[in-house]
Amino acid sequence: MAAGEVLTVRVAGEALALPASLVREVLRPTPLTRVPHAPPAMLGLSGLRGAVLPVLSLARLLGLEDAAPTPAARVVVAGEEAPCGLLVEEVSRFGSDDGARPIDLPALLARDFGAARSHARAAPRAAPTEVLEEAPDRRVALLAFTLSGQDHALPLESVAEVARLPAEVTALPGAEDAMLGVIPFRGGLLPLVSPRALLGLKPGAGTARARLVVVRLGPLRVGLVVDGLSAVLRLPGSALSPVPAVLSRGMGEARVAAIARTEEGRLVTVLSPEALFDEATTARLLAGASPEEGPATATETAERFLVFRLGGESYGLPVAAVQEVARRPERLARIPRAPGFIAGAMTLSGAVLPVIDGHRRFGGTGDEGVGQIVVIGADGLRAGLAVDAVSEVMPVATAELLPAPEMIPDADGVFDRVARLGREGRMVLLIDPLALLEAAGRDLLAAAADGAGAATNP
Repeated sequence: MAAGEVLTVRVAGEALALPASLVREVLRPTPLTRVPHAPPAMLGLSGLRGAVLPVLSLARLLGLEDAAPTPAARVVVAGEEAPCGLLVEEVSRFGSDDGARPIDLPALLARDFGAARSHARAAPRAAPTEVLEEAPDRRVALLAFTLSGQDHALPLESVAEVARLPAEVTALPGAEDAMLGVIPFRGGLLPLVSPRALLGLKPGAGTARARLVVVRLGPLRVGLVVDGLSAVLRLPGSALSPVPAVLSRGMGEARVAAIARTEEGRLVTVLSPEALFDEATTARLLAGASPEEGPATATETAERFLVFRLGGESYGLPVAAVQEVARRPERLARIPRAPGFIAGAMTLSGAVLPVIDGHRRFGGTGDEGVGQIVVIGADGLRAGLAVDAVSEVMPVATAELLPAPEMIPDADGVFDRVARLGREGRMVLLIDPLALLEAAGRDLLAAAADGAGAATNP
């Protein structure tokens, strides 16, 4: 590459020159994942051959207005040690300096992102799984969902993941009513089953809330089509009771493993994946399964995450750190002198739980009065996170878990990784539950100390 060569780009109607030595490649723009509390110049994150690429607006870096997107827009991947993408209106030419205004990219990045780049990430913490396994009060974890307006649940350990229901399902000729068909899934075929039919419930029309709960059945994965997700429950063993003998005579009732009672007094029927099918059906399903193929092995070594929505963005939390997903109460108790992102407090399982408002904490938009509370626990700390909705429980292979770029403005280290999902490479920011709880705890203590000082010094 000859000295003095530049890549000439156009931004806000002006020709700008980037040193060719910093330019790695030029790409077409792709959908981006928004970064909470990012400087105005950061547009979001994209994926680039197994790495996470921060994408910036070169116009905003220069204090200019972004132009309306056109087919000529490109992302210039530039930088030395930690490259980033620069969105420009168009790439004009590559060659010798032609009089375009030169851009000092390292200086621009140091000005807007120097603190983020120099931020030293915290020392590795104990994994949430290890933290929770040390807790003495072990509880039964259940994934609750609705069927015909009733709450049912499965042991969370038997659930491989939760996904959206595909638009098309291939029906199998001559199959039983409960067998809905098959879909391509994780490199194999996934049989879909109607738990409504298995339990003798009335059939219902599909809705936008319908979900696919993928359960383990030996080496096989089976998809159960449910009306919608209800909650993740962690209940003491005393809250589960055996099915009364008088109810264990019918075919549907025989598939119920236990009856669970929630803190609010609701009754939830707990199903057993092994007992959902009779012996003949189970034998037929297992006969077609191969331990070396399909979704049975694709998720064995993956880490599972609970994915939730805030506005138009999705975020993930390790399932091991999620103690419960509960309905948001109509009112939250006010906590005096609490930070602005603390929505209030609620009572859950006999304890007072501070609730972090996800919209305020991560700078999202949406209706703060509706949604669900994700209860997070790690290292003795516990709090609720108010979100719009829990959308999925999904496994992510180790190879698809990438470190968060240092350019992300995240002083508390809340976002430690990024998950790359699907063939389209969609990026989801992953939250370190301990970092989130520690940051909230520090702020709460600081606010309480300020309040005490004000009270003693009128």
